[in-house]
Amino acid sequence: MDCRSCRSTVSWLSVGVFVLFGISAFSQQLVQSPGIPANFKLDLETAARLRPQLMSQSIPASGSYSVGRLVFERLVQHAPEVREIKLTWQLRIVEDEHRNAYASPDGTVYVENGLARLAGSSTGLWAAILSHEIAHVYRRDWARRYLSQKSLESAGGAGIVFGDPGIPSASWTDSEKASEDMARYCRRLEVEADREGLMLMARAGYHPDFVPALHHLLHAVDTVGARPQSLYAMHPCWEERDQELSRAYLAASIEFAHRWPEWYASPGGNPPVVVFTEEPKLRKASSGEWELKIPMRCQNLAGAVEVVVLADLPHEAKQNPAQILDTTPSDSDDKLRQLTGCTSPKTTITFTLSGAEKPRSGRRWTDVYVLDAWGSVLARADVPNLPR
Repeated sequence: MDCRSCRSTVSWLSVGVFVLFGISAFSQQLVQSPGIPANFKLDLETAARLRPQLMSQSIPASGSYSVGRLVFERLVQHAPEVREIKLTWQLRIVEDEHRNAYASPDGTVYVENGLARLAGSSTGLWAAILSHEIAHVYRRDWARRYLSQKSLESAGGAGIVFGDPGIPSASWTDSEKASEDMARYCRRLEVEADREGLMLMARAGYHPDFVPALHHLLHAVDTVGARPQSLYAMHPCWEERDQELSRAYLAASIEFAHRWPEWYASPGGNPPVVVFTEEPKLRKASSGEWELKIPMRCQNLAGAVEVVVLADLPHEAKQNPAQILDTTPSDSDDKLRQLTGCTSPKTTITFTLSGAEKPRSGRRWTDVYVLDAWGSVLARADVPNLPR
């Protein structure tokens, strides 16, 4: 789910030139994939060809990954069946230390162990990861993407080399317009899979708020650095996903509450604390000092959260944000801290930077983290550069 340049961590896998996918409240019934010819089987044929390679690079979801397997089995029970094809559902773990997840058209979902460790023993975070991939499978999004690309190609602008392993890449032409159109279509598929996954979670007993909780956690461990969204990005950024899914969160939450009136008794338990942060703003106060304002909104919070502004962090610290308070001493000049109950529809936290552009170490203020009472990261944002 890497999405700084608007790639993603939960979703797609490239194997050579082949790409695998990684609000409708479906009941558990047979569904037909609109726009996909009944005799189209290239997605399953390609999946079968690549299956030996993918299986050799992965292991069963057992042992410490058994939580994920149990969640996966429950979600599949509540997923609609696909009329045209027979799926063989299975969860596999890829031990490559990355944080990604992807799905093969045949129903096999692969989760890289970096992402699996991030989910840990949380059934809700596992559900957020897996529901999205399961939705890609039963929607047959690989086939949709392939057919959309072929449509662009036949219209005179064959875009990008991803798809049919039987077509030589030399016969594909690069087209800026086709690339933009294809990227826009792929981002739409991602958001639609998010919506479907939210409702699947609600039916299976996992609160939809685990989805933004997962997105924010992944954003917090993204160490690449913020970059503007590209027109060719295949995945929407976390902020864009929050905006696109605001109504879907509400609809799925209502569905969850209807099915699971006692939230604590649901398979996923009570919903997590979720913090939505807007872009921090810098303004000059009348005193001449710089003020950093951080607008935020909290859900499911009982108690307080801590907002921490930090100077440049080492790479290792960002890789392990749960221990962010341990990276610098509490009395460090490179850390500003503030507690808030975050009780208003929009709470704004203000830090005074004491008229100095840099902390005493000479480094620059770079990161805002919101932490729960146990020091776990709920959200992260970038500190804007001070005007010169």
